[in-house]
Amino acid sequence: MTLRGWPRSLFGRILLVLALGLALAHALTFVLAFTERSMTMRRAMVSYFASDVASSVAMLERLPATERAQWVDRLARRNYRFALAEPLDAPADPSQLARLVASAVAATLPTDRPVQVIDPHVPGIELRLQLRLADGTPLAVDMDEPRLQISPWVLGALALQLALLVGLCAWAVRAATRPLNTLADAADALGADRPTVPLVEDGPREVVRAAVAFNHMQQRIQAHLQERMQILAAVSHDLQTPITRLRLRADLLDDPVLQGKLHADLAEMQSLVEEGIAYARSSQAVREPPQRVDLRALVESIACDYADAGLPVQLLHAVDVICDTRPQALRRLLCNLVDNALKFAGAAELTLEAGAPGQWLVRVLDHGPGIPPAALSAVLQPYVRLEDSRNRGTGGTGLGLAIANELAQALGGRLALGPRADGAQGLEARVELPGTPLLQ
Repeated sequence: MTLRGWPRSLFGRILLVLALGLALAHALTFVLAFTERSMTMRRAMVSYFASDVASSVAMLERLPATERAQWVDRLARRNYRFALAEPLDAPADPSQLARLVASAVAATLPTDRPVQVIDPHVPGIELRLQLRLADGTPLAVDMDEPRLQISPWVLGALALQLALLVGLCAWAVRAATRPLNTLADAADALGADRPTVPLVEDGPREVVRAAVAFNHMQQRIQAHLQERMQILAAVSHDLQTPITRLRLRADLLDDPVLQGKLHADLAEMQSLVEEGIAYARSSQAVREPPQRVDLRALVESIACDYADAGLPVQLLHAVDVICDTRPQALRRLLCNLVDNALKFAGAAELTLEAGAPGQWLVRVLDHGPGIPPAALSAVLQPYVRLEDSRNRGTGGTGLGLAIANELAQALGGRLALGPRADGAQGLEARVELPGTPLLQ
């Protein structure tokens, strides 16, 4: 189960985890620094406040009582103000700041001076310090809560630092995941019909080791695939000579019944050999150079060739499409599908149409018994036949659709089998090939 918003790529997931971790660490560091700075500033403010109150009290005590009111406003500071006001009847504030202020101011005044810090419940005043001068005159000091202000450039610097760290993490994660993408691309490009392109053995030790191992692996796979195709082609080719000798010797037999049976067996062997050679050569379709081809003319010529031979093959409809492809490989592909339809259904129908952007479709339709859905993928494998008997005249060799599938892959496309899209009885073989069709 994937969480909503959770990236699908490894790069996105690692980067998201690192970015969130850095953001949380940044926020925690900022909160801790802000809190420590606030506590330090509060202690310093209380110390300066106590010293300033003691100096102000001493100054007011030396002034005549008639002049004290004129100096009260002059002694005011940004965070606190003096007033000659009677004390309020309120209990002492139990907060930590109130206790800290009371003890600090009491320490700077004579011991016989009572100091009381209360909460006056007046908007704009956080605490009020109440005391009396030496002659008994009441003095109130209204103070505001010290608030730590942060300069805008500090927040900007923190944001820039976080962006720089996330950028470096993105670069590091991209550098770490890029070899995986390169390895996946190389694995997708690996095939018997494609030349091996070794990975660059460069980078960190782990990447170099993976590249070396992959290069050795694809060399072994390529060698095995080439050896398999060469063995199949060689065996199929070499069997033609003894088949020809057997056919000549069968002609010398006097028993016509036995002669006919031998010729039937030899014809079956010859068909198997020819299809084996065709399957071995199907992977070499990419060696044919691409050409600019009129696809409608190509499909029409295939239908006309079968019709001239007296076979029930017709072209239902075709659009005008000109595309770059390999015409000989495409002709072999479509002819294999038409032959399969003729063998199992007795007739075939062709259509040519433009598919999604960058794709065109050729459909080969029949009215035969079709293929069970569970076997649609299996019949594309070599030597897989749905007919249970060993009679190759009815069940075939099991290579026709496999050859067509190999040719479709060699052309960079796909062969898909399924029931007819129009709902009629039969099989639909859909050839999906890439290309940018030019509709005319």
